[in-house]
Amino acid sequence: MPGNAPSLFRQGPPGWVRLAVFATLALALMVVDARWHVLDTARHYLGVALHPFQTVMRLPRDGARQVADWLDTAERIRAEDEAESRRRIEVAQLATYAARLAEENAQLRRLIGVADDRTGAPTILVELLYEVRTQFDQRLIVNKGQQAGIRAGMPLINERGLVGQVVRAGAFNAEVALLTDRTVSVPVQVLRNGLRAIAYADSTPGKLELRYVPADAELVEGDLLVTSGLGGWYAPGVPVARVERVESDPVSGYAKVVAQPVAAIDHHRHFLVQLTDGTGLIDLESPETTEEAEAEPAPPAS
Repeated sequence: MPGNAPSLFRQGPPGWVRLAVFATLALALMVVDARWHVLDTARHYLGVALHPFQTVMRLPRDGARQVADWLDTAERIRAEDEAESRRRIEVAQLATYAARLAEENAQLRRLIGVADDRTGAPTILVELLYEVRTQFDQRLIVNKGQQAGIRAGMPLINERGLVGQVVRAGAFNAEVALLTDRTVSVPVQVLRNGLRAIAYADSTPGKLELRYVPADAELVEGDLLVTSGLGGWYAPGVPVARVERVESDPVSGYAKVVAQPVAAIDHHRHFLVQLTDGTGLIDLESPETTEEAEAEPAPPAS
């Protein structure tokens, strides 16, 4: 029964008395400590005892700050690296453009009323995601696609020259065929004398071949080949390759010309896609189109 509760629970003073005693004791300690600082020593040792616990409790906060600082630093370094890569490629293209203008001036090929022929096409900086290379296909996958304005046919360049051509553009990435891929053909001209030709992948890995070049064409080893700009997909004046071997064939009436691409595609991760707008783009992935392009001496639109 409630009236017969054990005496254990009825011992001691009432609760309000204990509250009053503890409140008075707390006030007295506050006054004594404020006047004579008698609790400084106890506070010091209490702080020393609690320090390990405080350190452990701060670990999640400190770890989160360090991770945030690391992410900010990594993002800043990546942005600076991309900016430097873009600057290096653009400076190299400007140097090539200046050399081309000097050569044109030396050859007196300026014509009155002709629009300025420039290589300053708008560009987009892209980064290499991975590469796919087989015996027949030489492809790169880059990290930007149609949402960035990239579409099939646009050329890929680095600071040394032409790397390849976009053959397929998805929403967020694009597939690029290298110059040495069998589907790519590039309208080129000799920087020294303006001779035009078409460059294809050679049967020798890593080499280019100029097809349908007359046997008496003025070509010598060491000639620099640049894009001619015909067809509109490749901006004029971009370095493509350097002639390595010229062999005339009197029987066929053509010369076999082998060239080495100048762009070191295995040494960089960042490239520029030139936002060009060519005419008559063919399906670069179509086997029928590839066979027709190889059979006809006329240059394909790409």
